[in-house]
Amino acid sequence: MKRTGPVPLLIAVAIGVVAGFLIDQVLTAGSQPTFTPSLMLPVLLVLLSVALVALALPIRRATAGAEGRRVDPFHAVRIAMLARASSIVGALVTGVGGGLLLFLLTRPVTPSLGSTGAVLASAAGGLVLVIAGLVAEHLCTLRKDDDDDQPGSADPGFGLSHSD
Repeated sequence: MKRTGPVPLLIAVAIGVVAGFLIDQVLTAGSQPTFTPSLMLPVLLVLLSVALVALALPIRRATAGAEGRRVDPFHAVRIAMLARASSIVGALVTGVGGGLLLFLLTRPVTPSLGSTGAVLASAAGGLVLVIAGLVAEHLCTLRKDDDDDQPGSADPGFGLSHSD
């Protein structure tokens, strides 16, 4: 499994910025108040970040520590995929927060501190989730085995030649 690179995260941020800006644009065009995320959103994103890293730590301890501890590779892959999904969702939330903030700052009227603070906190919570997802993904990376370096070095018995 390849680790999450910057390209999917940047694409998610770009999609989020466009979506956040368009959400407020459509709401304003319909004479509705702009969207302000709940203050519980950044709290939940930070709690998810802590839980994600806490799930990845035992895998790191097992791979870096004593040789006697066995790592369930399926469990490691599940946590790594959760970490990857969390980093992409965090990038999307960060982008939506950026788009909402961009909309608020481009209006002729100065936005209220409450709505700006909630948008900034949501974007920061998304950024924390991105970082936690990338850290957890790194913690779930299993070391390569020695026989992984040379794929053709070990003959499992299937390479029989016709001259035998």
